[in-house]
Amino acid sequence: MREIRYRAIADDVRRRVVEGEYAAGSLLPSEAELGAEFDASRVTVRRALEVLRDEGLVDARQGFGWFVASAPLRQSLGRLATIESQLVDGGIRPERRILEFAFERASREVKAVLGAEQVLRVKRLNLADGQPFAVVTVWCRADLGQNLSRSDVERSPFYELLDIPLKGATQTIGADAADVSDAELLGIPVGSPVLRCKRITTDVAGDAVLLSEHVFPAHRTEFVVDLPHAEPSIAPTGLRLVE
Repeated sequence: MREIRYRAIADDVRRRVVEGEYAAGSLLPSEAELGAEFDASRVTVRRALEVLRDEGLVDARQGFGWFVASAPLRQSLGRLATIESQLVDGGIRPERRILEFAFERASREVKAVLGAEQVLRVKRLNLADGQPFAVVTVWCRADLGQNLSRSDVERSPFYELLDIPLKGATQTIGADAADVSDAELLGIPVGSPVLRCKRITTDVAGDAVLLSEHVFPAHRTEFVVDLPHAEPSIAPTGLRLVE
């Protein structure tokens, strides 16, 4: 009787995944919630989900629970580019939703990086095929962003909007736990693993012109780095350990 029950639950969840009710990369209801919906024990629900995991339809990660399996969103760090352009190359539709757009006094941290008293701060939610995959905050010197509008930054990356030549960027990636705000925007549990990236973009003179912070859900994000062979260094060229 239990075998029939867990297979019936698996059939129902499979149908929802195939029909798109549960989108690729999105979290499923918790085992407790599914148990309440199907009037089944968590053991039975877990067995049903394990059947779907064996089929490659769902997966689970500690800190997230169960989610619809999908190819990870990959970003190459070998060149200065937006992850959105790389998504397009992979046949994925990117979208930006501007959450905040404000000219304001720079915080101590932002001032230390950009050397400016006044900055333009833009916070946005990035989506891939309609599903949130990053919360991004960008700070730009106010003199460089004074002619930009909300619609400008929603439509195009700062790299294309700034009327100055850029040299490159330094990006620091670390593990973190999702706070309440990021968890709500990304549709993940509070405290679940995220990748927090800070990027400083410079002009050809080496001066910082942009500071940005990107928060990615760890269960569907990968960064790819090409490592050239170099001797006798003990660390890959272009990378350094940060304590």
